Amino acid sequence: MNSFGRLFKVEIFGESHGLGVGILIDGIPAGIEIKEEDFGRDLQRRMPNIHGTTKRSDTLLPKIISGEYQGKTTGSPMLLLFENNDIQSKDYINLIETPRPGHSDFVAIKKYYSFNNPNGGGHFSGRLTAGIVAAGVIAKKIIDKVKIDARILSIHGSTNISKEIENAIAKKDSVGGIIECTVKGLDIGIGEPFFDSIESCMSHIVFSIPGVKGIEFGSGFSAADMYGSEHNDILISNDGTTKTNNSGGISGGISNGNDIIFRVAIKPTSSIPKQQETINISTGQKDTLAIKGRHDACIALRVPVIIEAAAAIVLADLKIIRQSQIV
Repeated sequence: MNSFGRLFKVEIFGESHGLGVGILIDGIPAGIEIKEEDFGRDLQRRMPNIHGTTKRSDTLLPKIISGEYQGKTTGSPMLLLFENNDIQSKDYINLIETPRPGHSDFVAIKKYYSFNNPNGGGHFSGRLTAGIVAAGVIAKKIIDKVKIDARILSIHGSTNISKEIENAIAKKDSVGGIIECTVKGLDIGIGEPFFDSIESCMSHIVFSIPGVKGIEFGSGFSAADMYGSEHNDILISNDGTTKTNNSGGISGGISNGNDIIFRVAIKPTSSIPKQQETINISTGQKDTLAIKGRHDACIALRVPVIIEAAAAIVLADLKIIRQSQIV
């Protein structure tokens, strides 16, 4: 439900407008240097500090509640807490009866019989990705020399990002985008066949990020239009280097020595000020909804660092699993 991983395990908690959000991380090796300031760079990248993102501004750094002593990890579970201190719950009162099209409002009400906290999306909010980014900081320390970099390829199908953001804002609408992530320096042999393949684990956690609607590795869907002789990556070195990288650095679910490359599709933000049709849950009749509050015109702008963190969490877990298999 709210946990992920086998040996390096994370469990997410909190609501967008509750007292706070955070993450519990188990399986961290003892002795890793860590302090609150280490989280700053990545969490700053996730913050809404660029045009086209929400005006909400919460605490940047988490409080380390457990799992740290004298600046190093103890080997026990680490609890990281982000306090919520910039909430405007009044903006969400009308969503209890008129759920947002494309959002989790409707299914949350049905699944939890209206006991869910609806303010700010509650437990479904992108606010909870702060914990994923924080866990990614720890994971990056575990995988050490492996470098992960995610970047925006396009917004609304265009590389003219600023223009698309301005157009969306002018239309009181929202836009999505494509993020590409590259992993360099990963050893051969990371990943397990079938259910714990790199693709399986990476897809699992990436689809846990709100707004993600698609993922592809290497040549992705275009592989369906290729011949095998075109798609096959020819080995040219004993270190696993291949002439092409259509596999995206993964063979049989296992890292093959080349860069791991995957792309993620992010949908347009559901919360838009443009008037839309919905249904009134109390009456069962059609209604209209114009969403108030502070929302991103393009959540994809803040997603690259979250994708990096998710990838790091997966690779940290698979690295520890791999180490446990070596005699």
